[in-house]
Amino acid sequence: MPSLQSPTRHRLILTALELFASQGVTATTTKQISEAAGVNEVTLFRHFGSKHGLLLAVIEEAAVFNQLGQTLVQQANQTGNIYQALKDYASACLQALDRVPEVVRSVVGEAGNFPAENRAALGRGFTQANHYVAEYFETVISRGQLHTHLPADKLASLLNGMLLGYAVIEFTSELHNLWQDRSDFLENLVTLFLYGAVSLSPELAIFSGEPSIVMQSLATTLVGEAKTTRVTDLPANLVHLILQKTKKLGLRDYALAYVLFGAGLSPAELVSLERSHYISEPEQQFFQVSHGRDRQIPLNQWILGKRYGSCSRNPLTQWLKSRKDKSTALFLSLAGERLSEAELRMQWHTWTEGLTTPDGHALAIEQTQQTWCVEMLMRGMSPENLLILLGWEGVMLTPYIERAREKNALEEAKRLDQKV
Repeated sequence: MPSLQSPTRHRLILTALELFASQGVTATTTKQISEAAGVNEVTLFRHFGSKHGLLLAVIEEAAVFNQLGQTLVQQANQTGNIYQALKDYASACLQALDRVPEVVRSVVGEAGNFPAENRAALGRGFTQANHYVAEYFETVISRGQLHTHLPADKLASLLNGMLLGYAVIEFTSELHNLWQDRSDFLENLVTLFLYGAVSLSPELAIFSGEPSIVMQSLATTLVGEAKTTRVTDLPANLVHLILQKTKKLGLRDYALAYVLFGAGLSPAELVSLERSHYISEPEQQFFQVSHGRDRQIPLNQWILGKRYGSCSRNPLTQWLKSRKDKSTALFLSLAGERLSEAELRMQWHTWTEGLTTPDGHALAIEQTQQTWCVEMLMRGMSPENLLILLGWEGVMLTPYIERAREKNALEEAKRLDQKV
């Protein structure tokens, strides 16, 4: 057998990959490959036996996705930004497939004509690439950076399967409306993996590692049992620390955190806000929320015992005064476009990096809304009025009422101890 390091063999593999990529496997002949590589066709047969033998070598030795997977594993030790690492990996995979569109079409349309050993080689290639991605997921799961009910290898299979599915659709069909563009697909793909996308209500997102309130409410309705989801509101010192960190990062970040903790909006509701939705009066500020149920919700200056400005001067008004753009969106990305939910969640990870809840878990952006709801109940708002502000059904507020009672009991115990 020829050496794997043979310059001729290597040149034939690279030439074959180039021709397979540009015109497909079936349309490419061994004569074309040998002529382009500058060798005799007999030499090709001596090295590989046939065109499919050469294709087998291309599959086994190109190892593009192995390299991408290895890079992803290396990133686990270089950055804590999971969102960016996954997005970079997904983008690089699609860029690699961009370079071999005809190979993708051939694999889809001609794989049935490939010898069994070629199909087995494809399977081994996918499995090996999947191994590296699974290793990355295993690392971030063990660190507590990612909470999931699925094992790491299944997450890797789902991610790579969706990437390949995207490539197949893009290279074999036109005029579909499945996504706006590649950026839209990538953003939503990574958001799905990190934060979940299954919810029966636009007001609620899935909690990391726990069932959402909406899904729990559905279960209660179906089985007739009074089950609730544990509310994990954040302690005051942690909230104020996050607000202090965002203040140092700039006006936009400070305003975002202020609205999250001061208005009880979900991430989806916040990014849907227009400038016109913010209404400021001499003694009150509120938002006209049109995401989900139309309603008005106040923006508080007092957050867990500390005041953040006034109606005329606060983190949000300062951010709006600083803007020179003409965008109608209330919040913008660093690129000057409307802020997306994925970008908001990425900012949240930046703000809370290195912070954990008292029980040692990573902070979830959904906890801002939970914290606001519990605070409103503790300050005396009736559950009925809070439901109106949130646009929720009654059963969804049950765990919040229980949590507010628990905190009130602790506060009462504290006061009694101070009287002794």
